[in-house]
Amino acid sequence: MSEEIRLDGRVAIITGAGGGLGRSYALLLAERGAKIVVNDLGGGVDGSGASQNMADQVVDEIRRSGGEAVANYDSVATPEAGEAIVRTAIDAFGKVDILINNAGILRDRSLAKMSSDEFDAVLDVHLRGAFHVTRPAFANMKQNGYGRILFTSSAAGLFGNFGQANYAAAKMGLVGLSSVVAIEGEKYDIRSNVIAPIAKTRLSEHVLGPFGDVLDIDYVKPLVAYLVSEQCTATHEIFSVGGGKYARVFVGLGAGWHAERPEKPTPEMIRDHWQQIMSIDDFTVPRSATEEIMTLGAQLQQ
Repeated sequence: MSEEIRLDGRVAIITGAGGGLGRSYALLLAERGAKIVVNDLGGGVDGSGASQNMADQVVDEIRRSGGEAVANYDSVATPEAGEAIVRTAIDAFGKVDILINNAGILRDRSLAKMSSDEFDAVLDVHLRGAFHVTRPAFANMKQNGYGRILFTSSAAGLFGNFGQANYAAAKMGLVGLSSVVAIEGEKYDIRSNVIAPIAKTRLSEHVLGPFGDVLDIDYVKPLVAYLVSEQCTATHEIFSVGGGKYARVFVGLGAGWHAERPEKPTPEMIRDHWQQIMSIDDFTVPRSATEEIMTLGAQLQQ
């Protein structure tokens, strides 16, 4: 039998952990030995309202099971709140080892009808909120020489979805944010990854309909627990997870077409080589912008 994955002594912050996916992560990580900061504003799906009940109930569940947990009720939407969430972990448990950016809201509307306020409200929680919490958590992890950070994207962000311009923009932005965290954190043993869960939650049930009944949230938490464990050294990755399927998602770069130098290409030449430009038969997965530029430089010198 393989060694059990344990999180004994690790301190985890989970945003939006008062229900749904976040709650399931909190309970599993606590079961595996982690000390948990359960963050939840306790508001509605659209971000309105606030209540301490949701976070408190999860903390009570963990404590009744013999685990350690504290609640935090701050919204992630401001820098001050992000600092306060991390401070809660440090004050209660002395450090931060794990951060799962899970908090989110929805303000769905078609692009032509979406207001700037609706766009900003979603970015404030999903994208800026993740930044506000990650920045102080990263600083503590850097001091300690260890960290595991997980961002929550979605299929809407990776591939698009009608009526979710704000949500999709935020969720794809998190992929870029995680990539930079992974690059900057590598020498400090800080690993950063992204998951795109497909599961029935308060935010998704109106989109999934009856199909949501087979997309239990419990399918997501095993991957999450592994990604935030010491045993997992993967970083700079994206994973789709739902209904028992676990798969890597990646941003690939095709081999493309190289114009002959010193001739300057024309629009007609682009048209005539379109099939080569669009081909994904021979792709690479650059690990940074620098790597892509260096690869291009080497090709141009040939």
